[in-house]
Amino acid sequence: MFSPEGIVPVFTKSLATPLARVFKLPQIALIPALGLSVFLSAPAVAQDEITFHKDIEPILQRSCQGCHRPGGAGPMPLITYEETAPFAGLIEYKTGLRDRAGAMPPWYAEKNIGIQKYKNDPSLSDEEIAAISTWARGGTPKGDIKDAPEPLVFDDSIKWTAGTPDLIVVTNDVTKLAGTPDWWGEIDRVPTGLTEDRWVKSVEIVEVNDVDNNKGTGRDTVGGRFIFHHMIWGTAELDEDGERIPSTNTSWPVHEVGRNPDIFDPDAARLLKAGSYIVSDSVHLHSNGKDTTGHLEIGFRFHDEGYEPKYERVNVGLGNGVDISIAGSETDQELHAYSVLEQHTKIISFEPHLHAPGERMCLEAIWGYTVETLSCVGYDHNWVRGYAYEDDAAPLLPKGTILHIVGYMNNTETNPNIPDPRNWQGSGNRSVTNMFIDLGMRVAMSEEQFHEEMAKRRQALDLGPNDHVIGCPLCLAPLVAPIASSDEQDSGRAAD
Repeated sequence: MFSPEGIVPVFTKSLATPLARVFKLPQIALIPALGLSVFLSAPAVAQDEITFHKDIEPILQRSCQGCHRPGGAGPMPLITYEETAPFAGLIEYKTGLRDRAGAMPPWYAEKNIGIQKYKNDPSLSDEEIAAISTWARGGTPKGDIKDAPEPLVFDDSIKWTAGTPDLIVVTNDVTKLAGTPDWWGEIDRVPTGLTEDRWVKSVEIVEVNDVDNNKGTGRDTVGGRFIFHHMIWGTAELDEDGERIPSTNTSWPVHEVGRNPDIFDPDAARLLKAGSYIVSDSVHLHSNGKDTTGHLEIGFRFHDEGYEPKYERVNVGLGNGVDISIAGSETDQELHAYSVLEQHTKIISFEPHLHAPGERMCLEAIWGYTVETLSCVGYDHNWVRGYAYEDDAAPLLPKGTILHIVGYMNNTETNPNIPDPRNWQGSGNRSVTNMFIDLGMRVAMSEEQFHEEMAKRRQALDLGPNDHVIGCPLCLAPLVAPIASSDEQDSGRAAD
């Protein structure tokens, strides 16, 4: 959850005073040392005060220890009090960033605008962030061990955050040498080994390499300890010459560094065909500062046999690679892109794809006279996130809706991902050039399915006539009421 990245928190009076006032904390002196806040004095803490075992340990178990454990991806374990307390100031700083680059846990959906229900959301509440701050600034009291939750039991499967896969496909090992330039190309095609077609409910990709995470890497890069920046990939059957058969191609979500699992709509799975291979002709490797050998492991979770999807996925091109123009040494620069929905559509996920200058992206839906923000999220090029909506919160948009994305760029020295903010930047594949795309997943619905989905939404949320549903402009509109048949209309006129 927490990557020091050479950041030394500096707590000024403007930060310390409001917290002391809100939480009635004593004034304490802090000194930055090795990225930590060292307490010079700490008052005695009463039993009803915030303590590690009672208040902080449950937060760490839910949102941090999956990475911050021995053998995990995090740079230090946060399991025991003795491991956690020395990093209290850093934890306070990182969680306090909330939804901007560098925040931990790496989840950047803004909590004051748009839809707020996402799958596998590890983010902290305002109360939890305040509790961490109070604990860090109040002397990091340990508390009573009797208040501690049961310790989590970790094994290798913990790396699969979406659940243990039904099938794991391992790519070939590749080696990236320290100090060498970025590389784009193909990796070997790998058979899935599947003997029957299966519908996939989620896919997750993790990088496994020989980096000793406790020692760090030679230098900080986009991607940190990893060498795979991204892989654009699919599955296909191969002919006798080892070439993919186009009619068997299935595309899958792009793997990117720090990416979370892709969870498909329960009624819109993707098909993994028997005898297919993992294929990719666009793998991007970069040096992490030391010689590193690694590979990717692709984990598929299947629906039960006999499952059939209800909806078909639809590709909505929402992005702009033509008009990207980012001036040097300027922040708060905006990029815009629009797309009109040609079918009734359910938005399954929102996934901003930017490059180093990107700080934030918002998704809007424009229908009729209505302009509504669906989601705004911060962006961190070290942790690419996809935000899958909960089933009863996924936007249901009628055909003719205009989707609009807005990207906010910071090309100044305040953005640590920018190597030289004086440079103008345009469109390109490299991290020092730019992309502006929403890679989120969508499915198309027929007229009947669209009305059925809205009816289910009204029932599931127990909606009344004065309620409002973000992302469903017709959920409560009069036209969604059943239309009487001609016989019913005739009988109604006769009654009049």
